[in-house]
Amino acid sequence: METEIASALTPKQVVEALDRYIIGQDKAKRAVAIALRNRWRRSHVPEEDLRQEIVPKNIILIGPTGVGKTEVARRLANLAGAPFVKVEASKFTEVGYVGKDVESMVRDLAQIAINLVRKEEMERVRSRAAEAAQDRLLALLLPGPSVGDVPPGDPAAQIEARERAERHREKMRSWLADGKLDTREVELTTRATAMPKVEVISGQGLDEMGINLQEMMGNLMPKQSKQRKVRVPVALDLLTQEEMEKLIDEEKVVSLALERAQENGIIFLDEIDKIVGSDQRSSHGVDVSREGVQRDILPVVEGSAVTTKYGVVHTDHILFVAAGAFHGCKPSDLIPELQGRFPIRVELNALDADDLRRILEEPDNSLVRQYRALLATEEVELVFESEAVERIAELAFEVNERTENIGARRLHTVMERLVEELAFDADERKGNTVVIDRSFVDARLGDIAGDDNLSRYIL
Repeated sequence: METEIASALTPKQVVEALDRYIIGQDKAKRAVAIALRNRWRRSHVPEEDLRQEIVPKNIILIGPTGVGKTEVARRLANLAGAPFVKVEASKFTEVGYVGKDVESMVRDLAQIAINLVRKEEMERVRSRAAEAAQDRLLALLLPGPSVGDVPPGDPAAQIEARERAERHREKMRSWLADGKLDTREVELTTRATAMPKVEVISGQGLDEMGINLQEMMGNLMPKQSKQRKVRVPVALDLLTQEEMEKLIDEEKVVSLALERAQENGIIFLDEIDKIVGSDQRSSHGVDVSREGVQRDILPVVEGSAVTTKYGVVHTDHILFVAAGAFHGCKPSDLIPELQGRFPIRVELNALDADDLRRILEEPDNSLVRQYRALLATEEVELVFESEAVERIAELAFEVNERTENIGARRLHTVMERLVEELAFDADERKGNTVVIDRSFVDARLGDIAGDDNLSRYIL
């Protein structure tokens, strides 16, 4: 499977892949690359007892906002084909309080794993489903001569009728492929469930226990058929989807998904520093509540069995990547037991102007490439001169320094402001080439960037 191939990447290959999207932060890349490779290594340990004892070395990424903490973890999950969940630790509340239950992150991971595996299985059967859907659609479109039109007892006539029907079918198949039937409409029968309105139970309700009331009610309610008139391309898509669902083994999907969540899942715990009190020894108030959340998270990170609507997920081998700015506290302020479950700490560097310049133009998904591609759809060519890119980075860095430092996220607001006018009237510039040089940047951003009040609200 794709997951097994991706997990076999060497640490160097992982870093090289991350370099395509993330500038700098080499220490963080190396740490997550080793963590991913260790999963592959563990799967190849021959002694099963020992293999079960090898647990992931969870990681804490330390650094200000916008330096790439989330992107490192998310891209790693993409490389591994692994289910990935990002949660904010500050959204959790201690057991006994109204709020989000820490085990919900595991249930979310299970759902994402189901979606991931189902999508893969659908792609696997897509070609077979497309053929079956095409046959069903052709049967709905003006049926041609059939054997039933020939009186019995005339084998030669029946053979000729079959051949004539097949020729007609192939002709229509050719028309379908060439789009000649796209304007035709067909009537489809789709199935819908008559569902009563159910009030969702919040907090520590059925959903938090992994029970989906809507799904339970849906299974009990009778299915209703619904007639729909749609054009041929839509009908083909609907029928293909229906055929794919028929070909998929849901039990296999659930089994593979739960295994992938357990063995390959990655949970990104953001803002973990916000559940660290200013003084963990405090005997009352908010600090005790924060410590309570840490103690609730601890068994999930240590390894526990979490009930989901698809089955039990064991968290022993899920990789947890925590992150936080740790401005007013430090990782050693976490409760000792939780500290021990995050043995790898990596500090990410704040971004300087040169980092921001490289982020603008070097990654495969750089903002410069994105804006060029967007305006190219209107036949407008954007040309960014190197001095303009440097100036954009300088202005973003200056605004970060003077106001709140939001790292690379500042580039999005700066770039959006820069090309706002072009984006608005691009349809009137069809066929034009627009050169963005330093003077262009200064004309649109210079005054705003130089005014603290304006830049605080606009950039």
